[in-house]
Amino acid sequence: MKTFEFSTELLPGLPEELGLECLSRLPYTAHRLAFRVCHRWRELLQSLDFYYHRKRLGYTQKLACLLLVFNSAIQNGPKNPSVSVSSSYGIAVFDSVSQSWDRLAPIPKYLNGLPLFCQLASCEGKLVVMGGWDPVMYDPVTDVFIYDFVTQQWRQGRDMPSKRSFFAIGACGGRVFVAGGHDENKNASRTAWVYDLRTDEWTELGELSQERDECEGVVIGEEEFWVVSGYRTESQGQFDGSADVYGFKSEQWRRVEGVWEPGRCPRSCVGIGEDGKLLNWAEINPGVRVRASGGRVLVAGSEYGCGALGFYTVETKEGQNSKMENISMPNEFSEFVHAGCYAEI
Repeated sequence: MKTFEFSTELLPGLPEELGLECLSRLPYTAHRLAFRVCHRWRELLQSLDFYYHRKRLGYTQKLACLLLVFNSAIQNGPKNPSVSVSSSYGIAVFDSVSQSWDRLAPIPKYLNGLPLFCQLASCEGKLVVMGGWDPVMYDPVTDVFIYDFVTQQWRQGRDMPSKRSFFAIGACGGRVFVAGGHDENKNASRTAWVYDLRTDEWTELGELSQERDECEGVVIGEEEFWVVSGYRTESQGQFDGSADVYGFKSEQWRRVEGVWEPGRCPRSCVGIGEDGKLLNWAEINPGVRVRASGGRVLVAGSEYGCGALGFYTVETKEGQNSKMENISMPNEFSEFVHAGCYAEI
């Protein structure tokens, strides 16, 4: 880790190494308060070196971030005593250590709800929200927003290069990869881009081997970005069994055949097994719709066919059946989940 040099002590009376160790052990819930203590603490908490130092020592914590629908009651007016229900997208956060649920503050540009079908990704302790449809006009948007868990504030990033919906997304090492999906005219895409959080810049990658609408993205081993299945413009709903894989070292795409069941939608079902290979969560349990990985895996779905929607932690081991454990949750967070990821804070 980078050696930090401070004109004042991190903690008065303690050597710098001990002060750094104490602050490294602070739970993420205390970071916002610590951020306000002094300039030196603020500088440290926002440092990427400090983030990776905590990660290397095992002091970071993984939170499940879920895009779901929140319902709120609206009084129709003084002459109409009835109540209407308004639905909007928001982000729920589940802390598996404290078994607590919370809702992130709304994005200033979308105070009444996030864009419909927007995508989530996380890297280096931040949550990224991309794309989706305007919640009022239903037009595709190119917005990018980043949530900082230290300051608990949103900032707007550079817009996506083009409008796209239902695209694959994955994140690794401060970069967010997007590929496939379709444009505002519902033409399937084979283009791919990468967004760098540190520089706020987009870079175009080479094209996929084919158009892939409604594909799913996953990063495996911090080495590859997989774009799984999807379909061409002229083959609506006919999901392909192949994948395009982008190597972070080679910076090249390669096509892999036979990795997915042809005809099955991959959205929210693609995972990674203990062997580091692709996993279809729907094969383990057909009720699974959305997953957020990180240690044990958090999934949203039904424990059995046609069962009630709920949240479960799943532990899978080679040669053994998966075990689903129910998670209790407030009614506010019990609605349908559209996307999910985990953030390591």
